[in-house]
Amino acid sequence: MIWGKIISFTKNGAKTAEKIAYSIENDFKIEIYNRGTDLSLKGTSLRRMVQQAMADCNLIIFIGSTGIAVRSIAPYLQGKQYDPAVIVVDELGKFVISLLSGHIGGANNICEKLSNIIGATPVITTATDLNNKFAVDTWAVKNRCIISDVSNIKHISSAVLNNEKVGIYSNFNIKSNLPENIVKSSNCTNGFTVMLNTEKSPFLNTLHLIPQIIHIGIGCRKGTPKEKIDKAVKTVLDKHKIDIRSVADISSIDLKKNEMGILAFCRENNIKFNTFSVDMLNNAEGEFSKSEFVKSIVGTDNVCERCAVLSSKNTELICKKTSLDGVTVAVSAEKWEVKF
Repeated sequence: MIWGKIISFTKNGAKTAEKIAYSIENDFKIEIYNRGTDLSLKGTSLRRMVQQAMADCNLIIFIGSTGIAVRSIAPYLQGKQYDPAVIVVDELGKFVISLLSGHIGGANNICEKLSNIIGATPVITTATDLNNKFAVDTWAVKNRCIISDVSNIKHISSAVLNNEKVGIYSNFNIKSNLPENIVKSSNCTNGFTVMLNTEKSPFLNTLHLIPQIIHIGIGCRKGTPKEKIDKAVKTVLDKHKIDIRSVADISSIDLKKNEMGILAFCRENNIKFNTFSVDMLNNAEGEFSKSEFVKSIVGTDNVCERCAVLSSKNTELICKKTSLDGVTVAVSAEKWEVKF
């Protein structure tokens, strides 16, 4: 679910804001701030409101002039990988402008979708979209890939727009035909890798894309500190040459839902934490390392392996139970292919 705010400034703008919010409420969690009609907003700071929105939201829609939007967001811009999608709609809803974070933030897609919903004209200015060319950052977001070195996007986009060959290197199966000018060759100046790590840079300008498809199951003694969780997880990942940014989630048995060490580690690394019930763990498919002692304590013979398998939709383990200083870790990876 995308969290967003709609900010308007006039009576007509308020009507357009309400229309937009009603039209997209199934896909977006939206808050409306009609500054021209809502008396409770009189005297409040637009600057502070936008500052908070830039930090908290995935989407900001301004109903008004592009100038107001630009001046409002300018002090808080952080970069491609951090800025939310920003859309500007004129107060009568005739034009929808993708202003900021068109690719990574998804503003271009939202712009087109919103235009279709309210019957407006979309305004998109990114060169790859205008020329109907492959946009590597859009592809990365669509395919759940972390972009390791955002500054190298410009090399890929520039090469594509200049009709130069762009290389791709991956140890995943490339299922579909490659886009125009994208080739499976390391004999290119510009290119990108699609791997679970960033250890290879086969091109002079290499963009690293990391699929977020790794699932970690974890078990530990009550009260295990974050430092031990950190060491165990990173030791296993390093051994298998897996970048921590590829981790989609970490999971454990529901008895551990409030385990402070795990929660702190996940929070520090921006990783989602899930838990499973004993019944769910016992119904996991596969062959697992069994411990009668563990079963006598928590009700299932293995926590970490069963959690990893369940999280990845019953795929096979790429790392079975590994114990380190009271922490057990197992790793699985989703079945994933490179598709264009």
